[in-house]
Amino acid sequence: PLHLRNAPTKLMKELGSGTNYQYAHDHPGNFKEQEYMPKEIKATTVYSPGNNPKENTLKDWLKKLWKKYDY
Repeated sequence: PLHLRNAPTKLMKELGSGTNYQYAHDHPGNFKEQEYMPKEIKATTVYSPGNNPKENTLKDWLKKLWKKYDY
């Protein structure tokens, strides 16, 4: 995504690189919901928590953070 790209040159800044980036550690809980995946694959599932005590805890934490995913 464009907001994740570094903008070391004037041209890149003019093209919007780095615009609207939200640094997670500047927000409560060190979390900021923003898209990190490219548009072409943003609906791709890269992790599905298993059904065991440790991953159930992780699943609950992910549900709390990422409202857009259905865990």
